[in-house]
Amino acid sequence: MLETKKGFKSGFISIIGRPNVGKSTLLNRVIGQKIAIMSDKPQTTRNKVQGVLTRENSQTIFIDTPGIHKPKHKLGEFMLKVSKNTLREVDGIMFMVNAEQKFGKGDEFILEWLEGNETPVFLVINKIDQIHPDELLTIIETYREKYDFAEIIPISALEGNNVDSLLTTIEKYLPEGPQYYPADQVTDHPERFIISELIREKVLHLTREEVPHSIAVVIDRIKPDEEKEGMIRVQATIMVERDSQKGIVIGKRGALLKEVGTRARKDIEMLLGSKVYLELWVKVQKDWRNKSTHLRDFGFRDDEY
Repeated sequence: MLETKKGFKSGFISIIGRPNVGKSTLLNRVIGQKIAIMSDKPQTTRNKVQGVLTRENSQTIFIDTPGIHKPKHKLGEFMLKVSKNTLREVDGIMFMVNAEQKFGKGDEFILEWLEGNETPVFLVINKIDQIHPDELLTIIETYREKYDFAEIIPISALEGNNVDSLLTTIEKYLPEGPQYYPADQVTDHPERFIISELIREKVLHLTREEVPHSIAVVIDRIKPDEEKEGMIRVQATIMVERDSQKGIVIGKRGALLKEVGTRARKDIEMLLGSKVYLELWVKVQKDWRNKSTHLRDFGFRDDEY
């Protein structure tokens, strides 16, 4: 049984919003290291990612969720279910919006989800560094008319503007509770998950059009190198849906796949704190995003949410 120290506060905060509003950028900023991948492609986050922030008198577990969008396949339905289910048992909800985007149907859809919710909802207006200060008041009034938010906090996740104030505000709403995780733990995800995400991020950065959305990464093996002391050998397979996509990911004479490996290896070495030998393969699994068995095989298990 977890012990609760007098005056210590803890709780779970869900981060929701439309795709590309900066949820993963904020999570990485708050935690102080990269645990959620980032790209300018919509629907980059597919699973929920939990980041743990431990302070002197509190521990906040932030849950980054997939961007809320109209699903086009079974994977999209899974992502929507993940986002919705995280709202059930949290102590607070951060509804994140992009200051550069006008209030739209996606925001309206999310606010409909939140109707009747008794959990405190914080409106977090991100990317304030990209707009004129005079525009901020108009944005705040637009959203204030739509929903009774517990707090409205403008920030820049990328620059760090007002993020400390956001954390202090959220801490006030946390109930007294135990320290769920050790003080030095920053996520509840296993290394395999983060490594697969780091590899997928590099593919997202280096490809375009339909390819990024068709990618899944499966970690086949992580083990110490038997010949080189202090070296970790990582073997992973990049899944695509069509033969043409396989050719794109491999690239001319293997150039793109090599670049993916070079970039991913640096991040994986930072994560593991040791030298890494990374082996990548590319495999075609036709229409995997619409097949429940493949989704489960690739780690998208809706029975966990």
